[in-house]
Amino acid sequence: MPQAALRSPRITLVPLADEHLDYEVELDSDPEVMRYLGNGTARSHPEVEEAHRRRLTAAALTPGLGYWIGLVDDHFVGWWVLAAPERPDQGPVEGQAELGYRLLPQHWRQGLAREGARELLRHGFEDLGLTRIFAETMMINTAFRATMASIGMEYVRTFHLQWEHPIPGAEQGEVEYAITSDHWRSTA
Repeated sequence: MPQAALRSPRITLVPLADEHLDYEVELDSDPEVMRYLGNGTARSHPEVEEAHRRRLTAAALTPGLGYWIGLVDDHFVGWWVLAAPERPDQGPVEGQAELGYRLLPQHWRQGLAREGARELLRHGFEDLGLTRIFAETMMINTAFRATMASIGMEYVRTFHLQWEHPIPGAEQGEVEYAITSDHWRSTA
């Protein structure tokens, strides 16, 4: 199954493609967007180009999974991802995927993160037949955690990753939230 275009009430989710690189540069070069990611700083254009290539490769590895550019009234608002697990501690790849998103700051607190994430849960469980979807963030990223809880994901664990250049709050660890297809179906 190729990566499908998706639609929620307000958002059109289009599979990431080369023509979306400028959107990714706009997003990843914003220090507020990157505050809890990587080394906590904005990315340079070459760093975003490298990340873009990795994102396109990830989408090609597992049919139906990948990155989506989010558009509201044909205006870029951010991207969402549903990707195969990458680390051994995330469990088996079969039947599960990791959910994430990034939005431009002017689109925060409008329910768009939640709306796009709910559509990816639907896609993962209904269209792809996944059994579990999880999300990870820093413990201190309360906005992301609240969004995950609002779509029915439950706290699973706190864990610590080794960072070459830890950012403030890294000492509190990372958290994982998850939802199973059975739980999702019982609440959808």
